[in-house]
Amino acid sequence: MKPATTYRICVIDGQGGGIGSTIIRKLKDRFGETVEVLALGTNAIATAQMLKARANRGASGVNAIVQSVKMADLIIGTVGIIMPHAMMGELTPEMAEAIALSPAKKILIPLTQEHIEIVGLASTPLPQLVDELIDAHLDHFNNQI
Repeated sequence: MKPATTYRICVIDGQGGGIGSTIIRKLKDRFGETVEVLALGTNAIATAQMLKARANRGASGVNAIVQSVKMADLIIGTVGIIMPHAMMGELTPEMAEAIALSPAKKILIPLTQEHIEIVGLASTPLPQLVDELIDAHLDHFNNQI
């Protein structure tokens, strides 16, 4: 088990960073400073918004994402973060491959603006999806972090 101060969660978002900001706010409300949250934006605006949501650190662009996900314990984002050319082209094939191949556990929110439908999912508002993400998939981390 890792010490609490080294548990690293990468939250990845693009465009305006609204989804990533929502995730980070809720993570920080639940876990406080027991986790290190890295805001990884496909662009500087997304990163800036996630930093305002209390991410510990942030970086933007292809190389920042490719290098940072190698050191992550957990990666959180929408399903689009593993799809080349998602987010209106902001998510490069190199980013998608690095995220998908990272040894970190990935928890993906089934929101997408791409031409993909995930069958069997209910239309659930983002804040409720993030609550479910934390309650169902991260609550067991309370014992680890």
